[in-house]
Amino acid sequence: MRIGVNALYFLPGGVGGTEIYLRSLLKALAQIDSTNEYVVFTNRETKRGLVPEAANFNERRQLLPAVFRPVRILWEQSILPIAASISGIDVLFNPGFTAPVVSSCPQVTVFHDLQHKRHPEYFRWFDLPFWNLLLRASARVSRQLISVSEATQRDLLLYYEADSTVIPLAADPEFFDIAALRAPEPFLLCVSTLHPHKNIDGLVKAFAPFRQEHPEFSLVLAGMKGFYTRQIEALVQALGIGNAVRIPGWMERSDLLDLYRRCHAFVYPSRFEGFGIPPLEAMAAGMPTACSGIAPLTVIADDAALFFPPDNIGPALERICYDRELRTRLMAAGPERARQFSWERTAAERLAVLRSAARRL
Repeated sequence: MRIGVNALYFLPGGVGGTEIYLRSLLKALAQIDSTNEYVVFTNRETKRGLVPEAANFNERRQLLPAVFRPVRILWEQSILPIAASISGIDVLFNPGFTAPVVSSCPQVTVFHDLQHKRHPEYFRWFDLPFWNLLLRASARVSRQLISVSEATQRDLLLYYEADSTVIPLAADPEFFDIAALRAPEPFLLCVSTLHPHKNIDGLVKAFAPFRQEHPEFSLVLAGMKGFYTRQIEALVQALGIGNAVRIPGWMERSDLLDLYRRCHAFVYPSRFEGFGIPPLEAMAAGMPTACSGIAPLTVIADDAALFFPPDNIGPALERICYDRELRTRLMAAGPERARQFSWERTAAERLAVLRSAARRL
C-alpha cells in the first residue's frame, strides 16, 4: 500500500499531546513496517525529525503556513486531496481529528476526544464552529474511525452514531529508563497544555496552602502555553506564590525527561481527557503519580496511581508527597502498568485498520 499521512495540523510545540502522539506513532510504524510506503504530507513549519529516515517513508512538504488555522483548513479540504491523488495514495490516514470532505481514496481518521461536544464551555467562541463542523464531517466521510480510549469510543457513538476501533496510546521507551536514574528533589511536576479543562487553576489553588505548610516545595507546570496561560500566571501572582511556581512552556524532550527524573511526584488534575499520555509517562518513569479520578485516567492507571476528585486536590498532594508506603507501592506499580501499553502494538493495530479500510469495497 501507499499510505498517506495527513500531518498538516502538526505545529512543533503548538498542538500539545497530539505532537507526541504523531512523532511516536511514525517512529513505531517505521520500526514494524518496511513493506508499505508512507507519504507524509507536512506543512511549512514542520522541522526535520518528524518523518522517519527509513527507505519507505517520504515527505511531501506543502507550501502551507499551518500556524494560520483558516489557511490550514482550506488547504486540507482543497489541495491535500489533489496531492494525495497525484501521489497514488491507497488510504489516507488523518491522525489529528479532521479529514478532507472529498477524497478519491478511503480515509481513516483518529478522534482523540470529543471535548467540543462534552464541554463546549472550554472552547473559545470563534473556535467552536470549526470543531463542530469539521469533526462531524470527518466522522461521516471516513471509512473507519479510531478512538484512543473507550471513553472516546462511547462519545463517538453518542454524538455521531459512529463506530470506531479503540487503540490506546503509550509511553515512549525512554521513560522506563528514568526509573533507575531517579534523583527526587522537592518539587511537584504537572505536564499539561494550559487550557481551561486541564484544571491547572485548581492545582495552583491547592498548591498555595500546601506550600505554606511545606515551604521547601515548588511546582513546575510544563507543557504548551495554551490560551489560558495568562489566567494561570495571574492566579499564581494573586496567591503570592510566584517564587514557587515555574511555567517553562513547551520543552525539548531531553529537558522534559530531566524533570521527570528529578521531581518528587507527578500531579495531573484534568477535568476531561481523551486519553492522557503524561500520567502514563510518569508511571513508566517510576514516579509517584496522582491524577483526577475520571475516565479514561482510572482505566489507564488502574491501581498504579492515586486518584482524587478534580475539585479536592489538597489531600492528594499531602499523600503523594508524604505517605511513604503509598509512594513505594506506586513507584513499583507504575512501570509495570505502563508496560501494558506500547507504541509498537499501537502502530500494528493502526496498520491493521488502514489495511482493512484500503481493501473494503
